[in-house]
Amino acid sequence: MNRLSKLTMLGTAAALLSGCASWPGNRAATPNPCQDLTVSIYFQRDSAAITREARAVLKGAGEMARGCVLGQVDVTGLADSVGDPDVNLALSQRRAESIRGAVERLGFTTVNFNVGAVGENGATTASGADRPLRRRADVTFHLRPH
Repeated sequence: MNRLSKLTMLGTAAALLSGCASWPGNRAATPNPCQDLTVSIYFQRDSAAITREARAVLKGAGEMARGCVLGQVDVTGLADSVGDPDVNLALSQRRAESIRGAVERLGFTTVNFNVGAVGENGATTASGADRPLRRRADVTFHLRPH
């Protein structure tokens, strides 16, 4: 094989190999921006008022949901184990409803909401130890592409 043939083959091989990065099998997977999104919103003790920080978290989640179909929002209110269990259940329900209202104020008024409260259920371990950070509501935005 003469020198020109070798250079031509080498050039052809280099061109083919450089194109491998663009082949579909070699591309990095693009993440789906319309995947379910869960955030936790924290409250002050004995309060269901939405804080400035909570509004920022919900606003950010709402912005992530734009461009997707938001089919449902699940909101679960929680409470810690301090105080009367019935009071804690009512407080966790108010927290969940507070979140629902905040999400609706973001413009998601035609969304199906699944709002629930667990009060202090799960606030202590089997050994009786308190679980921290229970003054919250967990919010899941169920998203899918258009």
